[in-house]
Amino acid sequence: MINKLFSTDLKVINMGLRDFSKNLSEAGCKKVIDLDWRPPAGGNKKMLKILSELKKFA
Repeated sequence: MINKLFSTDLKVINMGLRDFSKNLSEAGCKKVIDLDWRPPAGGNKKMLKILSELKKFA
């Protein structure tokens, strides 16, 4: 099974650093998708708590 993995073309979804997908493309990876994802509220714990409280009213 592991041999099959290394003999097929990579298909990558990149979440985050755009340079990572750029490096993969330059290395020959033909299928790279960039997903512009960021943690909710920028990862700020106080803002996350406020958002979770607001969701109760939605």
